[in-house]
Parts: sequence; C-alpha cells; structure tokens
Amino acid sequence: MQGTKPMGKEARIELVDALRERYRVAPREVKGRILDELVAVSGFHRKHAVRLLRSQSPLQPSPAVLGRRVYDEAVRQALIVIWEAADRICGKRLKVIIPSFLSAMERHGHLKLPPEVRQRLEAVSPATIDRMLRSVRKTAGSRRKKRPGKRLSREIPVKTSHDWAESLPGHLEIDFVVHCGESMAGEYLHSLVATDVCSGWTEAVALLAREQNLVVEGLKRIRAQMPMSVCGINSDNDGAFINETLAAYCREEKIVFTRSRVNHKNDQAWIEQKNGAVIRRMVGHSRFSGLVAGQTLVQLHQIIRLYVNFFQPSFKLRERVRDGSKIKKSYHAPATPCDRLLAHPGISQGIKDTLRNQQCLMDPVSLLHRIRQGQSALATLSTGQPVDGPSQDDLNQFLSKLPESWRSGEVRPTHQKGPAKTRNWRTREDPFARVWADILLSLQS
Repeated sequence: MQGTKPMGKEARIELVDALRERYRVAPREVKGRILDELVAVSGFHRKHAVRLLRSQSPLQPSPAVLGRRVYDEAVRQALIVIWEAADRICGKRLKVIIPSFLSAMERHGHLKLPPEVRQRLEAVSPATIDRMLRSVRKTAGSRRKKRPGKRLSREIPVKTSHDWAESLPGHLEIDFVVHCGESMAGEYLHSLVATDVCSGWTEAVALLAREQNLVVEGLKRIRAQMPMSVCGINSDNDGAFINETLAAYCREEKIVFTRSRVNHKNDQAWIEQKNGAVIRRMVGHSRFSGLVAGQTLVQLHQIIRLYVNFFQPSFKLRERVRDGSKIKKSYHAPATPCDRLLAHPGISQGIKDTLRNQQCLMDPVSLLHRIRQGQSALATLSTGQPVDGPSQDDLNQFLSKLPESWRSGEVRPTHQKGPAKTRNWRTREDPFARVWADILLSLQS
C-alpha cells in the first residue's frame, strides 16, 4: 500500500468509524494488520491512528475557521490614496513613509481619517501592503513590463563559438559597425556586415539608421550579393536584430536564426575580426552622416566586397590545443574566400563557374584605385576639406606611383590625420588686456 494517495477528510472519518468496533474485539495480530492498513490508506501517524480507534465517541469534522479581517475597505482606500501620493512606491518603502504622509496630509487638509483607521494604517506590514495593493497595481500597470525582446531572446536559440566546428557555406554572422567618430550623439551611418563562417566571404551594406526594417532590407541586399544561398543567421543581442520583424523574415525565408550569449563577444569571433580587418581598415573611424556620405559608403562597399573576397587571402584556424597556460593555434594555408568556395564540395559547379568568370574579369589594381578614390571622397566629407589622395589620378598615374607610395607613409585617405586645429592655450582672461596700449606706449617713449 506504499505510495497510495491519502484519503479525503470525510472518507477518513467514515473509515475510522467502520474499523473501530473490529479493532476493539480483534486479537493482537489482527489489530496490527488493521493499523497497517489504516495508516497506509489514511496517511495518519500510527500513534494517532491508535488513539482514534480506541476513542469511544465518533469523530466529528472540525468546523471551518473563518479568518478575521483586520484591514477593512476603509483602510484599503486610505492606503490607495497614500500610495498614489507617494508616487506608487513598493510596500517596503511605503511602510516607512506612511506616518509622515499621514501627518502631512492631515496637516494640510488633504486627508481626515478616524482614529481606528489611522492606527491600522500605521500597523500594517509591508507584505500586507503589497497584498492589498496587488489588484490595484495590476490595473494601474505600475509594474514594469517585460520587453518583447526578452521573450524573443528565450525563443531564439543560442549558438556559441564551439558550435561552428562543422559549419557549411551559407551560415552567416552579422553585426553593426557604427561610423560615429568620437561621439555617439546624433545621427550617423551604420554598416551592416555579414560574413560566411565557412569561407570568410564578407558583405557589407550602408544604413542611414539602426532600425529593424532597414536591417531586413539590408539583409535582402546581402543575400542577393552572396554567391551561395543563406541557410542561417547568427547575431548578437542588439535590439535591431532581436525583434519580431527579423524573426518573422527568417521564418518566412526558412532561415535558421540564432544569437550569441550576452557579453560573450567571442561567440561572434568571425564577424568581430572582419569588422576590424575589413570595415575599419577600409573605412576608418571617422564620423559619417547624411545622404551624400551614405551613397558614397554604398559605392565603396560595392568595390570593397570584390577586392576582399577575390583578392585578399586570410588565415583560417585549423585547431587550438592547450599546453598548460598556453594555447597553441595552427592555421590552414592562407586563401581568399573565393578560393575556399571553389574548393568546397558543397558548392555547385554552376556557382564555381560563375566565380571563376568574375575573377578573370576583375583587375585588382583598378579595384584598389577605386577604393582609394572612395576613401578620399569619404575623408573629404568627414573633414570638410580636400584630402591628398588619388581622387584626381587616373589608373595609369595611380599605377606609376605604387613603387614609391610607401615613402609617403599612410596611403589610406580615411586614416590620414587632418590639419591640426588652432588652439588658444590661454585658460583665463588676460590681466593686461585693458592696459596693453599704455604699456606699448611707455615702451616706445
């Protein structure tokens, strides 16, 4: 009978009354078995069951005890008034300030309470305050609502840096690069960057603002430029990514949407590396804003994608082994993203033929020249002054300067220092400003 669910109160009373006479006349061995059955079925303690069976009077159900209400509606209404006057603070804080509010409100004629109501208000506990105000808080909506992003964060699965070991082409990491300069105040451009974890193929589009609908439009442009189909997207926990608009787009397009862990940048190690090695290296850290700068950045990204994906080899980690306190890393031979796609068995022959044809038609020197021209235009928009660069040179002039350009130091216009600003180092008013004329006159005489 072990594990049997205990009986209800009425049924236990009936069972004890039915067994009492049998228990009284039964021999010792039978009494033991009756007790065993009663304890197993009813859940009584064995000693308590013995007392019940030996009792002469039948059991009576205990009368229901009605709780005595200490704080009536008058106390509740007065508490609501004080709670509102205290700007809807919590019960623990309100308990401390109730005496002061009662005195102040009565002194200024805002509240007049009977002595018994005032006494109960001063005696109420913080837990009772919260319990009495529970329905009021719910109606008033004073409790902080959970943001929709929190719900989506629970629905979107987490993907860590250890989950990318066997990734296939088409699984992207996405992130923002902000072009705000030294201040994040006001409006400025953003670059939405996406990189394929398997091949390193990187795309970027310029956005005028950090907005979820613009993010979806940017992803559509990125997908149109990708040589392979996009199977999955992994982002950080930015609200521009973790929202219903992007989640619905991924569901509609059958794209697996995952996210990284909060405050774990290494979960997005591939896109973080491309942010610096591609976007910051090509665009710099200056501030860009407005439509003209946006159009210039769009054109520059279109050239950068060709130059980086077809003519910029990169390393790819093969394995990492911990040796005591050190970590030893080994890498595959450097290869361009295009070469990695050409060597991958999961890419169709048609896509490989298209990539080979594109690579044969492109001139890396011409692409670099156009990148320098775009960088010059961006630098001019950022500083407001013309920047020395190849913006006016044709391709032949640019090519002729390549052997000696190293002597000029930094050749990227977006990374060259602008003219120094004039600085008035005086930090206080000149004490001789009013008598300089007299001083000069006395020196001349």
